[in-house]
Amino acid sequence: MHDGTRTRSWIPACAGMTNQRTGRSAEGERIGAILEFTIKVGRKLFKRLWKKPQEEQAHQSESDDSSSTQQDNENRDDAADREGVGNHEPATPQSTISPAAKPTPPVGAPQEPAASEPKKGLFARLRQGLQKTARLLNTDIRDLFKAEGRLVDDEFLGELYAALVRTDMGVAPANEIRDTIKSQFRGRVVSMGQVLEAVKEKLRELLDQPESPIRLAESGPTVVMVVGVNGSGKTTTIAKLAHMFQQQGKKVVLGAGDTFRAAAVEQLTIWAQRIGAEIVTGESGSDPASVAHRAVARARESGADVCIVDTAGRLQTQVNLMQQLTKVRRVIEKQVPDAPHEVLLVLDATAGQNGISQAKGFGDAVSCTGIVLAKLDGTAKGGVVVPIRRQFNLPVKFVGMGETPEDLAVFNADQFVDALFSDVEE
Repeated sequence: MHDGTRTRSWIPACAGMTNQRTGRSAEGERIGAILEFTIKVGRKLFKRLWKKPQEEQAHQSESDDSSSTQQDNENRDDAADREGVGNHEPATPQSTISPAAKPTPPVGAPQEPAASEPKKGLFARLRQGLQKTARLLNTDIRDLFKAEGRLVDDEFLGELYAALVRTDMGVAPANEIRDTIKSQFRGRVVSMGQVLEAVKEKLRELLDQPESPIRLAESGPTVVMVVGVNGSGKTTTIAKLAHMFQQQGKKVVLGAGDTFRAAAVEQLTIWAQRIGAEIVTGESGSDPASVAHRAVARARESGADVCIVDTAGRLQTQVNLMQQLTKVRRVIEKQVPDAPHEVLLVLDATAGQNGISQAKGFGDAVSCTGIVLAKLDGTAKGGVVVPIRRQFNLPVKFVGMGETPEDLAVFNADQFVDALFSDVEE
């Protein structure tokens, strides 16, 4: 190995000589030495210019990974501190039946209201539930009175009729209201207030019914059978009914008879845990009548005041399945005289006129005693209650207006009509 100084001193001295060991001339030896020197210098430059930046980059990457890991650990520690859980003590799993444990609701299950949320009055909740229907109706009626007064002629009557039909109250009720306005005001210039008062009065007449809460048994448990198509809000309505009875101090047993749909049993079970009601379930696909039998039997044994039996959400056109509902009713009748004391049909208010065919189909199968109009807050078709009330003479017992257990109200025709027109009168 030679450095640059020794190489330079050696080259002149050896010029013209021949290396005895290699047999190469002095000139060849000089060229070889220059090449060897060049290679050594190149290696040093390579190490300095290439390997060192790579090492520094690798070192920097290790530092970044270490910082990221440390930051993640700190974030987890902070989150654990906020939850009240130490870093080295695993959280104790809560039992799903513990009063402190809040069961996770399935998709579509209503959420519990915030603790700080004040309860609204009955009329305020009804008004909020009818907001979409009222907005549609009130906008249309305001459009009829762009001036201070309006002549009641054929054009006006036609526009009024169209506005009423858009709420899904049906052709016959809309015709009756139009004819009432025609007989009272035809040929006169009237104000919006005069027309509104006449429309409200006629609607009250069409919806006239006494408040019709649940008919209770004179002795033993009151058995309530609940029917309706899938997606009508039947399971949630059962939970709301159970909550209402419990608020009245009554003990409730639920029967999860919708055995053909696992999600329905799961949802009702979660509701039962949430509100503190006992529930009887069956295996998936088992006979709904057997669940109804065991639920009523359990209510009798435990001295419960009310037994609410869920049923499969069947389409009213499926005759064989509707016959199954008849079987469930017979099973209940054999255990408790005069039972079921109520057969409630849950109708989805968003279905509009389709609710009429549902009412007819279920009425023929199980002799419904009343209607619960659910999801009233999600539709502009709240007027469907009018033709259902008129055609089938079934009382609308309750209206559902939200997602919480408290969002169920006894139907009151006067309050219903007032809520429909509350915005337009302000």
